Amino acid sequence: MKLYTYFRSSAAYRVRIALNLKNIDHELVPIDLFRDGGEHKKPDYLARNPQGRVPALAIAVPGGEETLIQSTAILEYLEEVYPDPPLLPGHPLLRAKVRAVAAIIACDVHPLNNSGTLNYLQTALGRGEADLDRWYAHWITENFRAVEALIDGRDGFAFTDRPTFADLHIVPQVFNARRFNVPLHAFPKIVAVDAHCRDNDAFEAAHPASQPDAE
Repeated sequence: MKLYTYFRSSAAYRVRIALNLKNIDHELVPIDLFRDGGEHKKPDYLARNPQGRVPALAIAVPGGEETLIQSTAILEYLEEVYPDPPLLPGHPLLRAKVRAVAAIIACDVHPLNNSGTLNYLQTALGRGEADLDRWYAHWITENFRAVEALIDGRDGFAFTDRPTFADLHIVPQVFNARRFNVPLHAFPKIVAVDAHCRDNDAFEAAHPASQPDAE
């Protein structure tokens, strides 16, 4: 199994955590999003992932190899094929709550704050760094308010006494927020969940600073 990844990609970060938690043997294949215009735009990578984004997960299948894209789809696949330890709660209602928090980050924050969106705002629309920083902080702050209200956090993790998809989404987004100096004092539960997760070896091994392509 090969994970095509970029060390600062929050979507790839989520999948790295899941692979570590489930103790799945895998190889990391760094894809530099900036060198020579971006390795994700090269024909050989586009042949693997037509969307030209990371992560992509290559898995062996009878007669060859298949590549999965989109972090949420990859996480669902890993949960189905490698169910132990589970990253979704057993109760359907709680599973829906976990997926809702994951969706807030994956669908309502990440698309507005990823490198492609920010590059378009800067290059095509002529927005400066200050505008980009305000844009980034606005969408994180707006959606972290909802996440803060929805999570439990009493057992250290977002919903239960073990990590779930919610934690896998929260931790990379907190990393991004801190990287862009977004204030987090209004979100004590989120900050506490992040701190608790960072004490877990699987999360720490997935951290951007721990990756082979970290700059």
